[in-house]
Amino acid sequence: MPGLDLARLKRLQLRRVPCVQIALAELLLRWDYRFPRRTEIALEGLENLPRDRSVFLAMNHTDRYNYWPLQYAIYRAGGHRYTATWVKGKYYRSSFLGGFMDATNNIPVPSRGYVIASEFARATGRVPDADEYRALRDAMEGGPVSDAPLPSGADAGFISRCDRLFDRMAREVVRLNRRALGPLQLHVLVFPQGTRSKRLSRGHDGLAQMANHLGAAIVPVGCNGSDRLYPGASPFSRGGRAVYRIGRPLEPEGPELGPLRVREPFAPLSREAGRFHGERFSAATSVVMERIDALLDPEYRFAEDHASDGVAGMSRFV
Repeated sequence: MPGLDLARLKRLQLRRVPCVQIALAELLLRWDYRFPRRTEIALEGLENLPRDRSVFLAMNHTDRYNYWPLQYAIYRAGGHRYTATWVKGKYYRSSFLGGFMDATNNIPVPSRGYVIASEFARATGRVPDADEYRALRDAMEGGPVSDAPLPSGADAGFISRCDRLFDRMAREVVRLNRRALGPLQLHVLVFPQGTRSKRLSRGHDGLAQMANHLGAAIVPVGCNGSDRLYPGASPFSRGGRAVYRIGRPLEPEGPELGPLRVREPFAPLSREAGRFHGERFSAATSVVMERIDALLDPEYRFAEDHASDGVAGMSRFV
């Protein structure tokens, strides 16, 4: 059964020079952005992107492909490090798409929701419906339990297995990020809001945890206009102009993040990290999101309630 599992994470090979990523830039994007509908990509603040060290890039996620123009423009500027990008586990359900993701230097980051949905599908042959998912998630989190009973085939042992599997997969994600930022000298691009949405929405704490743990700076990036280049599922641009604004790095010991840094050992993405240090990670995430918001045109900035206007429900995982 195609999908993202622990074995796939363990055998994933990131590359310092991602040949398939370069081929995509030269053979597809270079010509697609010129013909038949011209695409203009403007980079503002490129001087803020370090050349001598690897960082996390934190960007809003307006559409399926808004990281392509950024990667392409940085590549064409020359003299900068290549990137690896965090992507959702659900894209590995397709053998073709999963292979493409591996070849183009992406780091799959499974959520607890993904592990629940995928393991339930392995056990029962179907994905859980919304009520079943909520019951499973409540049981896995150990918090207030929903009124819905656990679905058939998902007993306490199933919940425990999902919990252990997620922790093991999270450790592999940490290893891949450490390798990307360290010996491979890659920047790592992350969408901290976690799902596509034209307007910026609340961020998740995974990036703050990972950057804190690895001692890496976070560079905020505001993407404006890519949703008009890529309004749907097609990987071909409709033409137009996208503006990417790159902000100053948020340093782990800088004035914004330094006071929030967790100095005790912790495992990123673990339940314990959230339980013992959640307030600090949440505050650091808010700093990052506010910095992204300041780089956006009005139509892409936070809505009043900071809620997502994009993908929701089980579509986030399957």
